[in-house]
Amino acid sequence: MRDTQPLDELIRKLSELMPESVRHMQGDIERNLKAGLAGALQRMELVTREEYEVQAKLLARSRERLAELEARVAALEDALRPDMSSSSQKSGPPEE
Repeated sequence: MRDTQPLDELIRKLSELMPESVRHMQGDIERNLKAGLAGALQRMELVTREEYEVQAKLLARSRERLAELEARVAALEDALRPDMSSSSQKSGPPEE
């Protein structure tokens, strides 16, 4: 469940900025503002801080794992290079 306190606070501040002549409709205005802002935020497909943190940690672990795998591949390639060069030297140039 998302915390609605910041949204409620923003709506309260916006309704306080209304001219005195429309303050008698403050309750209606606050409800309409809340519905409008909630709809706009929903369309933005925002994520919670918690969801963001989970994904950031997952990405960090994935990057670490990728770096480890890249190092292993490089080590295996290095281990194969001397074998390849020595096998090509043993066979010599192709005969015609």
